[in-house]
Order: sequence, then C-alpha cells, then structure tokens
Amino acid sequence: MSPSNLREFLDSKKIKYTTVKHSEVYTSQEIAASAHIPGRQLAKTVMVKIDGEMAMAVLPAPYKVDFDSLKKGAGAKKVTLASEDNFKDLFPDCEIGAMPPFGNLYDMNVYADESLAEEIEIAFCAGSHTELIRLAYKDFAKLVKPKVLNFSVKD
Repeated sequence: MSPSNLREFLDSKKIKYTTVKHSEVYTSQEIAASAHIPGRQLAKTVMVKIDGEMAMAVLPAPYKVDFDSLKKGAGAKKVTLASEDNFKDLFPDCEIGAMPPFGNLYDMNVYADESLAEEIEIAFCAGSHTELIRLAYKDFAKLVKPKVLNFSVKD
C-alpha cells in the first residue's frame, strides 16, 4: 500500500495519525534511530508462512519472532519465515520490506505480539523506506483486528 493509499484508508476511517519522514534505511533498528522513535514503539512486519498460508507477524523492532511460540499460539502445525520470493508480488504498491502491518487489506492474517499492545502509540512503515505512520495502538487494533499473542524474544 503506497503511503498515499494508506493515508486515504486511515482518513476514510477517521483515524488520527502522523507521518514521519526519515532517511532511507532498511533495518527496523536503523529506522527507529533515524526517525527518533523508541524501538519498542516501532512495529516491524515479519512475513511468515503458517501452515502454508502467508501471514504477518508484527512485533517491536528490538525483538525477533519465536517461531515455536507463534506456532503454539496460532494453533498451527508449521510456522516458517517467508522468503522474499514468497511475498514480493503480494504488495505491488509497496517497496519490498516496507509493507505496513495491515494484512487485513491484503486478505491475510495478522499476529501482533502482546508487547505492542502495551504501547500507547506505534509507528510502522507506510509502504516506503522513507516514511512511517504513527498512530494509537488501539486504532491499529480496531482496524486490523490482529490475533494478539506472546511470540517475541529480545534480539
């Protein structure tokens, strides 16, 4: 979803948000530093395959996915990290690796780590490597309806 399409979607739902421009960087920790946002508030999207279906695992930047915990929480038989080839064509309006955590707009499940729910605000890539959207976690949860689980560990 391009930054403008995402903003249009949020505007149509009357969601308050801010955009944050930052230097072109690619890792979640670099993005947090460049945008002057605490890493725990930067929600990174990790693409996973859960029983063969693409899904988004959304967690704070300084954490990594605990695949066993995600598998157990999702009630799945198998959870693996998706390769770029698995998902690059699913987000034609986004730069690769900068897709926002709105899997509901792409017909895929979203799993949010429970530590994100502790934050008042979160920020996430807006479809490009130079712009973030920042909004209230409660608004993200209302729009996306993620399955909230405990599946991350400190990196």
